[in-house]
Amino acid sequence: MAEENDMAQAASIDRNEIERFAEMAAEWWDTNGAMAPLHRLNPTRLQYSRDKLCAHFDLDTAGLHPLNGLTLLDVGCGGGLLSEPFARMGALVTAIDAGEETIAAAKAHAEGQGLEVDYRAMAAEDLAATGAQFDVVVAMEVIEHVADVAGFMASLVSLTRPGGALLLATMNRTPKSFLQAIVGAEYVLRWVPVGTHDWRRFQKPAELGRYLRQGGAELRNITGMRYLPRRGEWRLSRDAGVNYLAYAARPV
Repeated sequence: MAEENDMAQAASIDRNEIERFAEMAAEWWDTNGAMAPLHRLNPTRLQYSRDKLCAHFDLDTAGLHPLNGLTLLDVGCGGGLLSEPFARMGALVTAIDAGEETIAAAKAHAEGQGLEVDYRAMAAEDLAATGAQFDVVVAMEVIEHVADVAGFMASLVSLTRPGGALLLATMNRTPKSFLQAIVGAEYVLRWVPVGTHDWRRFQKPAELGRYLRQGGAELRNITGMRYLPRRGEWRLSRDAGVNYLAYAARPV
């Protein structure tokens, strides 16, 4: 109980967000359920991640296991939608989430797939306090759900070893994102439950860059993602007005 209470007190943890996602723990791997939008995002997120990491660490993108041997931390991993593909690419994956029910679901699915992922129910701040560091730190579709963005970002940088890389994904705070991500996705198309996102928590790329610099990292790339309705898929885009990906590095 002490460990759970400590985690609940972590500055970035929003208990309402954790409880809401915990209620959907059993749906993480249902491609037609509440997590369907994340499943549609995954190929694009993984393409970006593989390309940036292979360039950063001078790895071969053509191999079956391009991330072989890299230690990778997936923060706010949910049910493991990114953790498992990263493990398949050869990375040594540690994945954390503040929701115990969510971690239990992720563990069960990984075991069923015969994959080794070190899943832990804990907050980023708590892991950072242990002094742990990784070659790669990933936090996708997480930043917009945390209570203390500055503290959360500082923890992500602290968890990245000097010379390592960070990969992030979030949403821009623009009129366009309000119309598409809030009005369109939640109220019109019903892609996600109403209340899933708070537009005020969306981060502009410049704000993200400032948090990274304050923590000691360098923002090196921002790339947008746009949805193609007729194809039912996402593509990388120059337009970062709604969804975007970010690559940063912690200097040696």
